[in-house]
Amino acid sequence: MTTPRVAAIHDMSGFGRCSLTVAIPILSAMGIQCCPLPTAFLSTHTGGFQGFTFLDMTDEMPKVAAHWKSLDLRFQAIYSGFLGSERQIGIVEEFIRTFRTPDALVVVDPVMGDYGKVYQTYTPGMCAGTARLAELADVITPNLTEAALLLGRPYDALPAGEDGYREIVERLSLEGRRSVVLTGAAAEPDLTGAVCFDAATGRTGAVQTKRVPRDFHGTGDVFASVLTGALVDGADLFAAARQAVEFVRICGERTAAEGLPMREGVDFEPLLGLLMARPGQED
Repeated sequence: MTTPRVAAIHDMSGFGRCSLTVAIPILSAMGIQCCPLPTAFLSTHTGGFQGFTFLDMTDEMPKVAAHWKSLDLRFQAIYSGFLGSERQIGIVEEFIRTFRTPDALVVVDPVMGDYGKVYQTYTPGMCAGTARLAELADVITPNLTEAALLLGRPYDALPAGEDGYREIVERLSLEGRRSVVLTGAAAEPDLTGAVCFDAATGRTGAVQTKRVPRDFHGTGDVFASVLTGALVDGADLFAAARQAVEFVRICGERTAAEGLPMREGVDFEPLLGLLMARPGQED
């Protein structure tokens, strides 16, 4: 079989495990060719660091897309994340329209904020545009902050608990037209994971694991990258979410034991071998 390709539209941070420095190795370990389309280059990510550099790649993105189109490249998935400017939203929308095929999966991680706060580089216009972009997705992977922004509701007013999270994902599904994986959703106090709505089956449910009692930057990128790789490999949504939830937990346990600072992300590189098994469909 030909090695599947994923077009990954994210920023690249030189230090701090997130975005393309997470997506490229994870997708590669899962047997997928990751074709990066950088939205920006930063010296570090924006969480927990001050004085970071930010190189906007907006002008380069249409050139890359045009060259790829001239090569007649085909992708099994298009996977977008952190965007560097409001103008990039329209560029990514056009990229999806250009490269989408009936068999191509579109995964949008609507990266806008976390812990109830919007990221410092995101404007209200960018948040509105990200919600519009997400309407083109087959699968979205918001955290609770991003879910609130997509729904236009205050973060503190979101319903809680498993029943509340089920309500959120069903509301975000656009009346069942797209799948939703709500990340960082704890059904019980000592658990964490995701609550999912699968557009293919209409099923809603929770995928949970033991909570590591620490937070780390970049875990959403780790999760979404594993999820995307598993979906490309043929897993159903719940099996893909299970693989992503368990991998993030294992990475968190290792990183907590090492005592690494939150801003460095999770120490996932020594654990990439766990992704090479490619378990496929859920039993």
